[in-house]
Formats: sequence, C-alpha cells, structure tokens
Amino acid sequence: MTELKEGEKAPDFTAKDQNGKTVSLSDFSGKRVILYFYPKDDTPGCTAEACDFRDNYHSLQGNGFEVIGVSTDDEKSHTKFVNKYNLPFTLIADDSKEIVERYGVWVEKNMYGKKYMGTARKTFVLDENGIIKKIIDKVDTKNSSQQVLDLAK
Repeated sequence: MTELKEGEKAPDFTAKDQNGKTVSLSDFSGKRVILYFYPKDDTPGCTAEACDFRDNYHSLQGNGFEVIGVSTDDEKSHTKFVNKYNLPFTLIADDSKEIVERYGVWVEKNMYGKKYMGTARKTFVLDENGIIKKIIDKVDTKNSSQQVLDLAK
C-alpha cells in the first residue's frame, strides 16, 4: 500500500452510492471535491462530521466544492444514515474495501488494547483536475467543513 501525497492525481474509483447508483470520482471532473473517509455510519464522530458538512453544504458549494463521503458500510446503511440526518451529498459504499485500500486509509487500529482493521478518518481535498491539493489527517469532526474552507483561502 502506497501512501498518497499532495500533488498526486487522486485514484479514480467506481462504486455504488446510497441510492444504488454507480458513481465514479471522474464524474466530478471540473469540480473541486472534498473526499472524506470515515469509519462507520451513525456513530458519534461520523455523525458530527457528516452533519457539519450538511450544515455548511451551501457554503462549500459556493466555494466550488462537491462533498463525497466514503465508508465500508453498505448502501442500505448509507441510505438510513442519509435519511436520518438529511444529508445532501453522496455517500459511497465501499464494502469491498477497494477504495479505502487504494487511498491508504484501511489501517490497523487499536481500541482498549484490541487490534483490528478499520478506516482511518481522513479528508482529501481535490482540485478541478483530480489532483490532491491537501490531505487532512487530523480531522476535527465538528468543524471539518471549516478545515477545508480555511485551506481553500
């Protein structure tokens, strides 16, 4: 697994969204993209992050951004999450773990001394050409959209 770096082209992917529609990263060509990876639907940190993107969605769009969330949850889980919190953006179901592995966010985690594999919370900010402009490793779940907007200035 290679670690992606700022200045590199973001790997394209094709997967299903919360509506079962096939979506590719290349579908967003010409737009700035906030591609954020999160561990699990409807958990406290992931909900805070998603709701922050929801609450600031119009401001993000006004700055030319589209928001795409990716987790290893399936379409059904994403649909419930989107409906419960009225999320206006795309959530990608990566239940094959192909995308999280390609982006280097499928990592060993440690909770209460127990080691397991899971998704690292990480945000990639892409320009209109799909080039990684910024990688946010330390995501502030309650202010994730502001982190991106601060970088965009």
